[in-house]
Amino acid sequence: MGVNFLAEAENLFTYSQQLRRDLHMHPELGFNEHRTAGIVSNELKALGVEVVTGIAETGIVATIDSGKPGKVCMLRFDMDALPIIEETDAEYTSHNIGIMHACGHDAHVAIGLTTARILADHCNKFSGKIKIVFQPAEEGLGGAARMISEGILDNIQADYALGIHVWNEASMGWMGISAGPVMAASETFQIIVRGRGGHGALPSMAIDPILASAEIVTALQSIVARNVHPLKTAVVSVTAMHGGQAFNVIPQEVELKGTIRTFDPIVRELVLTRFTQVVEGIAHSMGCEVEIDLRSLTPALVNDKLVTKVVVSKTIELWPDATIETQYATMGSEDMAFFLQEIPGCFIFIGSANHQLGLDAPHHHPKFDIDENVIPKAVGLISAAAIELLTSQEIV
Repeated sequence: MGVNFLAEAENLFTYSQQLRRDLHMHPELGFNEHRTAGIVSNELKALGVEVVTGIAETGIVATIDSGKPGKVCMLRFDMDALPIIEETDAEYTSHNIGIMHACGHDAHVAIGLTTARILADHCNKFSGKIKIVFQPAEEGLGGAARMISEGILDNIQADYALGIHVWNEASMGWMGISAGPVMAASETFQIIVRGRGGHGALPSMAIDPILASAEIVTALQSIVARNVHPLKTAVVSVTAMHGGQAFNVIPQEVELKGTIRTFDPIVRELVLTRFTQVVEGIAHSMGCEVEIDLRSLTPALVNDKLVTKVVVSKTIELWPDATIETQYATMGSEDMAFFLQEIPGCFIFIGSANHQLGLDAPHHHPKFDIDENVIPKAVGLISAAAIELLTSQEIV
């Protein structure tokens, strides 16, 4: 195609940075990204491309059409923030107290808009279409699933899909581009253990849900340790436990919350079955009643082998000396997984931490921030990869 996407992205860095910082100062929670969606829509319409808004409340799809028949590549970028009080002291710190872009979605929107600008400028140089999706509510709220339920995939009819995530687990210059399962399926659970309250000095007169809950928390760890094959992977984490208020009162009930993560569907079914057996078995053995609310958030995110091969090849071409990890996986989850269940694609991780500048707090941390120099690199990579997929003869 003859376009130096990296150079063009670098030339647009001021534009990208201003967008990202403005979005960082005005974060919005899932399905409420109204200001963000307005900015995205206005920027896209200024490019003269087709724009559809209001999908799943605030979702947007832009079509960059070459006017020539060919394949369709979908690029997806998420927009929502998190309910976290920011502690970065950055000049662009959040103005919405209690809400923060602590996962890099502000950067993703900036990457998406900059990518759209570059590809729109060169739409006469490729065949086919680029569909750019700006998705609401990625943070466990079901944004991707809702967009799909509202018919987005029927309208897009994409042959391939790409996504990218700035990644503070690694420094600038690193990329994780792996085939197969790279992010875990995610379940959330809430358990209510009900006993019989009583005086703390007379435990024999009560049925103690705190003791039962403590046994449940301990026993749940046996699922991974003793039921999952040692060469397979799973996580069962109890992350919240609430019960009682007074030092001398055994409460009526205790609430437990947490998450389950798996890659393999067979392991997932095993863990979920044993989870219910363990919780119910211990609660009932200790005289308690129990309610379990177990909900699926996302399936495992699985990168297509051939699409990933093309992306890796293009990445090596762009950065011959880059550190590309082709066996990377994380127990984190991402609802891009729903799109990749339907469309062969690749989800890319790109290192965004800078230890020298202190920009290395983990995702979902109050001090999370990135080295913004990652933005043009991400733009260059996803732009070049998208065009490569439209023209590649390696995949049909």
